[in-house]
Amino acid sequence: MANIKDLKKKIKSTKGTLKITEAMKLVSAAKLNKAQNAILNARPYANELEDSIKTISALVEDYNHSFLQDNESKKEVLLVISSNKGLCGGYNSGLAKVVKNYVANHEDPSNLEVHFIGTKVKELVEKLVNVGEFYEFEKAEPQHHEISELASKLSALFSSGEVGKVSIAYNIFYSAISIEPTVKQVLPMTLDSSEREELKEKYPFDFRYNPNAEEILNGLIPEAYTSAMWTAMLDAVAAEHGSRMSAMDSAVGNCKDAIRTLTLKMNKLRQAAITTELIEVVSGAESLNG
Repeated sequence: MANIKDLKKKIKSTKGTLKITEAMKLVSAAKLNKAQNAILNARPYANELEDSIKTISALVEDYNHSFLQDNESKKEVLLVISSNKGLCGGYNSGLAKVVKNYVANHEDPSNLEVHFIGTKVKELVEKLVNVGEFYEFEKAEPQHHEISELASKLSALFSSGEVGKVSIAYNIFYSAISIEPTVKQVLPMTLDSSEREELKEKYPFDFRYNPNAEEILNGLIPEAYTSAMWTAMLDAVAAEHGSRMSAMDSAVGNCKDAIRTLTLKMNKLRQAAITTELIEVVSGAESLNG
C-alpha cells in the first residue's frame, strides 16, 4: 500500500505531466487554427475545379487527355500521408488499418507500391507492403511547390505507362474530433458512364468556350490533379493537429482526475495517521491518570 511520501511523488510527477499536456494542447490548437483555415479555403476551389472538368469533359465529344485514359500497366502507386510524431490519438492507427485493408483487398498486392509521407504509418505497415519511396521536406509541413513537384513525379510515371493508377491514403478533416481515413484515386481521373449521362441530362445544351474546350481542359486537368494532391496534404495536416489537440485535451482531463484522486487518498492517509497519533496520546494520558 502506498504511503504519504509515495503519493506526494506521484502527485508531483502527474502535475509535471499536466503542464506538458496543457502546453501541447495550446500549441496544437494554434497550429490547428492555421491548418483549418488553409483547408477550408482550398477545398471549395478544388471541388469547383473538379466539377468544372467533369461537366466540360462530359459534354465535349472526342476529347482525350492522358490523365483521363486508362493504360495497360497493372502497377499502382499508393501515397500514404501520415505524421512524423505520435501523441495524436487514432490518427495514424486508423489510417494504417485502412491501408492494410486496401492492400489485403487488392487484386495483386505485388503490383502495389506504397510511398510514404510521414514515418508513423510506415512503421506500422512496412513489413506488410511493397515499400516504395519515402518523401522528406525542408520543414515539418511541406509547401505547395514541394507537393507540386511530387505530384509531377507521380504523374510522369502514369503518363509514361510505368504505372496504371495513382492513389492517396490520408485523413479527411471535418473537425477537431472528427476525421475519416480514406483512399482516393487521383489518376486516372475517371468519369463513369452514369455520371456522364447525368451531366448530359442536367446540361442538354452546349456551352460557348473561349478559348475552345480542348484548350480549357488541357489547362484545367493538370491543375485539378495537383490541387487534389495539395488538398489531401492540407486535410492530413489539419486532421493531425486536430487529433493531437483532442488527445492532449483528454490527457489534461485524465491528469486532473488522477491528481484529484491521489490528493484525496493522501489526505485520507494523513488524517488516519493524525487520528492514530491522537488515540495514542489520549491512551497514554489515561494510563498515567489511571
